[in-house]
Amino acid sequence: MNAEPENQYLPEGEPGPWWRNRRRLTIFIIVALLVLAVASAIAYGQLKRPEDVSNPSVDFEAPVAAKPAPRQETRVNWPTFRYDRERTGYLPVNGIKPPFKRLWKYGDKPLLEFPPSIVDGTMYFVDNDGFAHALDTETGKSRWSRRIARLNAATPTYSKGRLYIVNMEPGQVLSLNARNGRQIWKKPLPCRSESSPVVVRSRMYFGCENGVLYALRTSNGARVWETSVAGAIKGAPAYKDGTLYVGDYGGAMTAVRASNGEVRWQTQALGPGLGQPGSFYSTPAVAFGRVYIGNNDSRVYSFDADTGELAWTFSTGDWVYSGPTVAQVPGTPPTVYIGSFDGNVYALDARSGEARWTFDMNGRVIGSLSVIGRTVYAATFDDTNTYGINARTGKKTFSYHTGAYMPALSDGKNLYLVGYSSIHALRPITRQQQQATRRRAEARKRVGAKRERQGSPDQG
Repeated sequence: MNAEPENQYLPEGEPGPWWRNRRRLTIFIIVALLVLAVASAIAYGQLKRPEDVSNPSVDFEAPVAAKPAPRQETRVNWPTFRYDRERTGYLPVNGIKPPFKRLWKYGDKPLLEFPPSIVDGTMYFVDNDGFAHALDTETGKSRWSRRIARLNAATPTYSKGRLYIVNMEPGQVLSLNARNGRQIWKKPLPCRSESSPVVVRSRMYFGCENGVLYALRTSNGARVWETSVAGAIKGAPAYKDGTLYVGDYGGAMTAVRASNGEVRWQTQALGPGLGQPGSFYSTPAVAFGRVYIGNNDSRVYSFDADTGELAWTFSTGDWVYSGPTVAQVPGTPPTVYIGSFDGNVYALDARSGEARWTFDMNGRVIGSLSVIGRTVYAATFDDTNTYGINARTGKKTFSYHTGAYMPALSDGKNLYLVGYSSIHALRPITRQQQQATRRRAEARKRVGAKRERQGSPDQG
């Protein structure tokens, strides 16, 4: 039996299904495409990488010129991670510049992911295997050594004859006698910590991977307060004028009152797009009324320290784990020096975020930089070299065959370079001394070559 047309039973004059009507179908398709286009535009606007921010109206404090510390006569202490409580990483000292001669080397031991602290001729650090060490800065010889953990990734902080240290495994915080390394107190933590403590008067402050910022008494480790933020805290808190500043893995930058743990403000990172918040691994630096920090959304951020208002962002080509070093080196404007996984070191105007210069490191920059005198020190993880860069021009002035994470610190007399698993102590010398050393070395080579040609005296 032959199939009948579907519409032959419809009453006369009644229209068929709308999808059989070419005009109606066309209108439907056009409307659907318009709705889809609008929805796609909205989704794209929400999910695409946000544009960088530039807000010139945010306050910027006029810098006070730092007085260079004298060299040779008086040593300078570097008592905590990134040199000071503000975590600026800048030591305005005279005379620490190339050329150098090596005094001693410590190393080829376990990984040294975080740099030492230096106080009164002694260097304190904890290696990745959890061994705490104290070395004489002139000789490199050990003063004491003891194992305090199985895994460590933080710099000890020195204050009034004591060291304050957090560990990853086991999760704990402890205090040691700086003179002999003996334990004064130890407290367990509910998580791992690689957030180097900041000590202010009788309290120490640090973060934890459980997303909590802690305040403890330095005398006995008793808890004063704890404040939760938006995610795991990896970086060290910075301190300025009664306020702590910390970034977290939830993408928030938070300002907390040091007195009671109250949140003053919290500002979210822009994120990389696709609805992601971005994460702060970087340790913030506070200077010029601003807070500066890097983020793994490949940006550098500048916030108003009082309000949290975003002043500017600067996009690099990859993650920014590096902590910013902030300084006004003589002959330069206030500048943020920071590295990126994209293989570059950037010098950014601290007020506007505009790039002053870029230096190609030929490898990822994972750790924080240091500015010592008029030289920026940066290390590349990929070929484990350290470079010295002129802070004004961005030109290379120095290189050394060791480096990895956070490369350099100083006591105003020597330069100490931290490699992947080593520390090198370098002493500045004059060009004349360098030339004399070279001449002596060349003379020894000539004498050795002459003896080789004549035959060694004890050979037959």
